[in-house]
Amino acid sequence: MTLTLENVSKLVGAETHIHPTDLTLEPGTMNVLLGPTLSGKTSLMRLMAGLDQPTTGRILWQGDDVTGTRVQDRKVAMVYQQFINYPSMTVYDNIASPMRLLGLQGDEIDRRVREAADLMQLSPMLDRKPLELSGGQQQRCALARALVKNAGLVLLDEPLANLDYKLREELRAEIPRIFEESGAIFVYATTEPEEALLLGGQCATLWQGRVTQFGPTPTVYRRPADVTTARVFSDPPMNFLRVEKRGGSFAFPDGQSVPADRIAGEVPDGVYTAGFRPNHLEIEAFHDMTMSFETTLSVTEITGSETFVHLDHHGERWVGLIHGVRALTPGDTLTVHLDPTHVYLFDETGALAQAAPYAEAA
Repeated sequence: MTLTLENVSKLVGAETHIHPTDLTLEPGTMNVLLGPTLSGKTSLMRLMAGLDQPTTGRILWQGDDVTGTRVQDRKVAMVYQQFINYPSMTVYDNIASPMRLLGLQGDEIDRRVREAADLMQLSPMLDRKPLELSGGQQQRCALARALVKNAGLVLLDEPLANLDYKLREELRAEIPRIFEESGAIFVYATTEPEEALLLGGQCATLWQGRVTQFGPTPTVYRRPADVTTARVFSDPPMNFLRVEKRGGSFAFPDGQSVPADRIAGEVPDGVYTAGFRPNHLEIEAFHDMTMSFETTLSVTEITGSETFVHLDHHGERWVGLIHGVRALTPGDTLTVHLDPTHVYLFDETGALAQAAPYAEAA
């Protein structure tokens, strides 16, 4: 049940929604599409499903060209962020509807409906209509309907965004197991890097209609292929500044230098973009080799157990994620510290020159 996209693109008028894309998804795999809003996640899923036809290229299912095949003639299930249910049907009938269309027998339908309802915590609500349910319950009904369909391709477009935190965490753990046991290809779109890491499997990062990298999720996170992928796979986005390698050290714009072997001793001399994630900035120095930067604090955001600090470093906008609740005053000078082993290097084209030493060691 391999799904292959060969040079697939999508143009709408003069606008390119999906740039030429080659992608192969294997049966029984979790495949996460990660990117910000309007990066092309939904457009790519609609092409996979057959809801839209590509402008160029072709789509193969098990080696057969299905580019022109109608969506109703494919074994596809799709769940959107905005749940879609039949309002005139009960929850039971909503879940049963795809199996009835397939001509399954009553006992088989009843067994599958009740199993899915139990898994999605909907058993007490089977006689209700969707409009009698909460938003989270309606989304679980849509998920249950996708589950019982036994589709070869399951596409979930930010399906948990409208659920409460506890249920979202439970389903994040359950959904991969549920669908992977069926041997289906599972595609899950999200804007959240943390969710991508929790789901695991394979990850495709998207930016402005381009797939910038595809591979095992931990690998894409630890070794982003370029600046764009690093920005996408970090929330808040990765921070950057220019550095120069000169012989045995890296020179930073504020005059400090760091021995090259603390970051990447093997790269040739030249100008690079250094990147580091917000959670690696600290406001206390933690060892002798720590780099220090004088910044101006713009805004603080307290989340409860952590504090986001928005910083200005000589015109560069940085964000730090600091543990604990901090009493900080916007406009003040704030010294932040960074372990050199957390620094990525990108060359002048934006391509990865050297992953951060901590990531290489992971």
